[in-house]
Amino acid sequence: MAAAAGGGSRPRGCRAAGAWAPCAALALGWALGWALGAAPPHRCRPDAALLPPPLRQLGGAALLRVAVPRLRGGWSPCQLYRYRPPATGSPPRPNGTGPCTRGWHYALPAAGLRSNLVTQWDLVCASRWKVPLEQTTHLLGWTLGSVTAGLACDRFGRRPAFVVSLVLAVPLGLGVALALNFVMVLVTRLLFGSALAGAFLSLYVARLELCDPPHRLGVTMVAGFFWIAGELLLPGLAVLCRDWRVLQGAVTMILALLAACWWCPALLLESPRWLLATWQLEKARKTLQALAESSGPGSHDGSCHQESLLAELESLAEGSLQPQYHTVCEIYGTRVIWKNGVILGFAAFIGSGIRHCFTRNLSPHLPSFFSSYLVLVSTEAAACLFVCLTAERFGRRAILLLCTILTGISSLLLLALTQYLLDLIVLILSVVGVTASHAVTMLSIFFASEVLPTVVRGAGLGLVVGASFVGKAAAPITAIPNSRGFFLHHVVFASFAILAVLSIMLLPESQGRRLPQSLQDGESQRRPPLFHRPPREDHLPLLTPHGIPHDYSRLATSTKRMLNSPAPPCET
Repeated sequence: MAAAAGGGSRPRGCRAAGAWAPCAALALGWALGWALGAAPPHRCRPDAALLPPPLRQLGGAALLRVAVPRLRGGWSPCQLYRYRPPATGSPPRPNGTGPCTRGWHYALPAAGLRSNLVTQWDLVCASRWKVPLEQTTHLLGWTLGSVTAGLACDRFGRRPAFVVSLVLAVPLGLGVALALNFVMVLVTRLLFGSALAGAFLSLYVARLELCDPPHRLGVTMVAGFFWIAGELLLPGLAVLCRDWRVLQGAVTMILALLAACWWCPALLLESPRWLLATWQLEKARKTLQALAESSGPGSHDGSCHQESLLAELESLAEGSLQPQYHTVCEIYGTRVIWKNGVILGFAAFIGSGIRHCFTRNLSPHLPSFFSSYLVLVSTEAAACLFVCLTAERFGRRAILLLCTILTGISSLLLLALTQYLLDLIVLILSVVGVTASHAVTMLSIFFASEVLPTVVRGAGLGLVVGASFVGKAAAPITAIPNSRGFFLHHVVFASFAILAVLSIMLLPESQGRRLPQSLQDGESQRRPPLFHRPPREDHLPLLTPHGIPHDYSRLATSTKRMLNSPAPPCET
């Protein structure tokens, strides 16, 4: 990328780092929940007051044997023996069991930590329902943040939404680290997740709108690998920090450093596409001027093209027109945009929600936290690589359809035949299902970002991303003690996956096409044959030697046509 850039390689390298590097820090904040809520093996602490007088003098292993019931595989995690007064001359015998009275002994570390939310407030046994409650609350925070940030992106811009979300994440992260009770943890984790989601969504949209069709998928998948790298950093950071408050503080400080650096506009420019689509012509001219100046010298034709475009924008901006913003409510008045958004939001919801059905089958084979965590992250990397290698060659719709079929077939086989299949086959089907379901979620979000028009892309994509987090939030609910919802959860999502296969066929193909700008552009999208390969268009400010893509010329021309302004003469 830098080699092809000539004299402007360093500015473009900074812009690439500005689009990719924050993903690693945001992934750390996302993955924190895995470590904070990890429940270590535990048992009740013996209570001498419950024992008969002859047994109260015992210690060590002998005290455990008479105080804590022995179960298959270890000591009882939630019960203590109860004794009745012994008859004269007879040895004391247990007379049933009861709950723990003196707390619990934990086998630490848990996920590399000597202390986490579970050990801090004893979220085990009768209180273990609070762990899925915290996880669900955090995921709902990501849903809330996605929707809110999407609205802010379309009203105030991609860059302001990103920076403000990062700035808000810092005090909220510190609030989690300094929480005095579990209720404070719930509230601050909800708001912290909202801030992280806002930064993720606004960065995603800004990065996409700087790309041309041949590179949109690649640039987004590189960002996905940065996200995976951030997730892989979490276990090592947890081992270094040892305490959950220190770990939360360390991640917050990384976000604070990110906010301080990304305050500089050079690392993340405002989207010229959004500025042009909303008629903010003077700001668009300045942004494109910055892109042109930082891209180094180009050919004579390229320089002439840039100068003519900037002069055209300057002449259009002289009218002092008011910006034309659009709201998400306008989507409901459309037919094609509304259909595409609902289908892709539904697919993202299914891909995220059904993943728990596969990970539950992996749990017996991966007893430790690190092994299960690393396997899940590895499946994310495999899904990201698969999408990167195939979606540009065969199209978004075909690969999304393939991954949804794999997800549905794996789910139905496990649902109907788990008790009849060999453990190895169950394991293989679970790994395939986890990988395919993650690919469905990831590709649905990316596909939605390409088919939604620029004027409502933030809000529309926020709803799609929010739907994916609602699907994730359904998984912790099935982990609540005494819940009978897992089988129903699996049946419902497997049925939804089959329905998604049918609905995906109604989508248009966005491979090789320019991003739709207006609602009219979004409504003009049509469903091509399944393996249709459209021509490539555009250029990319991040990667091309010429700083301003020719697509912006079309945007400026269409803007001028809407304003009924005559075109300036072309100088030769």
